[in-house]
Amino acid sequence: MTADMLTIRWLGQQDYLATWQAMQQFTQQRNEATRDEIWLLEHHPVFTQGQNGKQEHVLDPGTIPVIQTDRGGQVTYHGPGQLMVYTLIDLKRKKLNIRELVTCLEQSVIDLLAEYGIIAEAKREAPGVYVKQNKICSIGLRIRKGCSYHGIAFNIAMDLGPFNRIHPCGFSQLKMTQLCEFIEVKGTLETGHHLVNYLMKNLRYTTAHYAD
Repeated sequence: MTADMLTIRWLGQQDYLATWQAMQQFTQQRNEATRDEIWLLEHHPVFTQGQNGKQEHVLDPGTIPVIQTDRGGQVTYHGPGQLMVYTLIDLKRKKLNIRELVTCLEQSVIDLLAEYGIIAEAKREAPGVYVKQNKICSIGLRIRKGCSYHGIAFNIAMDLGPFNRIHPCGFSQLKMTQLCEFIEVKGTLETGHHLVNYLMKNLRYTTAHYAD
């Protein structure tokens, strides 16, 4: 059944705006028979502002562009060494509401970190995954036609400096962390493929097809 099948794409390093437009187009054109997809990629340096994001949380972007998006949440940073996991899922078909989807995404990252011996937790009032109160993974979503896009930003081995130019996710005291501060990492691609195993389990997919 289509509901049990998933296509996974590794897209490498991509421009944010072009990828966002591709997600919108995919979601607009999909139908009941369209297989769900997960896109794994990195972005060139960019700040993205959530749909209801407040300008006061953007402190000093410098030469890094700021893009107003249609996802939930406030401002965050994307750049090389951060794993983006875009979840293009038919929630009606999977019988999930948005809160359940967020929980599945958070739990998948928590499960992966637990395998590495890292204790992590989610916070209902501030979606994402935290290690020792520092945020390692952010989540922002958009639902259209009962289907999700956007998804997870998971800090792997990146320059965290640009987060000092904003209030990450709208919190002035929030500190960011990343996977390489706890274990030796080989890169975003390997981590992404490892994370997909937990996403498949928690989102109840039985078959995965890897595509370009």
